[in-house]
Amino acid sequence: MSDNMRWRYGDTCPVVPAVNSATVIEVGDLLWQDTDDAKPASDFTWGAGINATQDSFADDFLGVAMQRSRAADTDPIRVACKGVFEFTCASATFELGDLIGPAKASGDALEDQKVVAVTDPARAIGRVAKRVSAAATTVLVEITSNVMFGGLTGNTTSGA
Repeated sequence: MSDNMRWRYGDTCPVVPAVNSATVIEVGDLLWQDTDDAKPASDFTWGAGINATQDSFADDFLGVAMQRSRAADTDPIRVACKGVFEFTCASATFELGDLIGPAKASGDALEDQKVVAVTDPARAIGRVAKRVSAAATTVLVEITSNVMFGGLTGNTTSGA
């Protein structure tokens, strides 16, 4: 997917993580922290199924890429840890506050810039910030980094 500035409003509480030279990141990608490097959702290791994978991803959710990183780049990038972002989704309706997690790609992988409603806070990376009463293919989501702020469950993986 190409760069897509998904940020719409709100304080982004940015951080600047390291990026591995082999990792390609586009603006708008959902990112997770792999030890000390930011990586896109599609690079996340698939678990026992979509629920287990979303749960593990949410634990390591860092935020949304605000800068790109091409192959061979080693410069750190800006990542938003909070804020409201507009993501693509399968045609659906959403209520204010609905839980949102990363969507499943074809095969056993997560989408980098697509989300889906989830029912368990442990699988969520954010909540719907604007009601969608007629089925639509985009949704506004207020994200919360688990790495930096404990996500929606309040448990940080960084020990902070």
